[in-house]
Formats: sequence, C-alpha cells, structure tokens
Amino acid sequence: MKAEVFLPDDYRPAEDEPFMNDRQLEYFRRKLIVWKQELLEQSADTIDNLQDSGRNVPDISDRASEETDRALELRTRDRQRKLVGKIDAALRRIENGEFGYCDVSGEPISLKRLDARPIATMTLEAQERHERRERVHREE
Repeated sequence: MKAEVFLPDDYRPAEDEPFMNDRQLEYFRRKLIVWKQELLEQSADTIDNLQDSGRNVPDISDRASEETDRALELRTRDRQRKLVGKIDAALRRIENGEFGYCDVSGEPISLKRLDARPIATMTLEAQERHERRERVHREE
C-alpha cells in the first residue's frame, strides 16, 4: 500500500522536478479518475436518454430525426467506452511504473502532452511517425 501523496489544489507538474515523481503520478492518477467518472456519468445519461426516446413517433420526419440522434448518441457512447478502456490502461501503467514513457522509444513523454492527453502512450514524434506509416499503408 502506497503512502498518501499530498497534492495542493493548484499543483501542476513542472519540468524542473524529477520526471514521474510521486506528486506527478498522483496528479495524473486523479486527473484520469475524474475524467473516467465524467465519462461514466455521461454514459448513464445516454442510457436514460435512449430509454426515454424509445416511444413511437408517428411523424416520419420526426422519427427519422430521432433515429439519427439515437445513432449519433450510440456512436458517441461507443467512443466513450473505448476511452474508458484507455483510461483504465493508463491507470494500470501508473500502478506498474510505466506511465509517462513512450511505448516505442522508452523516452519520457512531455508533461505538456500528458497534461493535454493523459492516455498518451507515445511521444509526439513517435505518434507522428506512427500516423505517417498508417497513412502510407492506407494509400497503398
């Protein structure tokens, strides 16, 4: 069991402190947990909305509009489900001591990148190379 890490409300990871120290890890752990809770709350709202919209709408254009809304909501919900999986994976990386390091190069991922996208698994450079390779393979 790890000791509780004190984290002031205004704490932000800084480049001048040791990379992925206990405070930084706790900062990202909390950020990920809050994000996951928000997504789960939104998904509960989505389920409620979908159950409410299950009524029979006689007007064909209203029904079409409602079906489009349902499809969009389901697509959003699926994206959120995948995001929750990535958040869980990031939380596991924090527990394993692997968080903040690139899966490809092993280099530290910039704090700015992690703050903007705490589920990132690659440095910006590795991600760009990966996307370029994907684009080339798609075009072939």
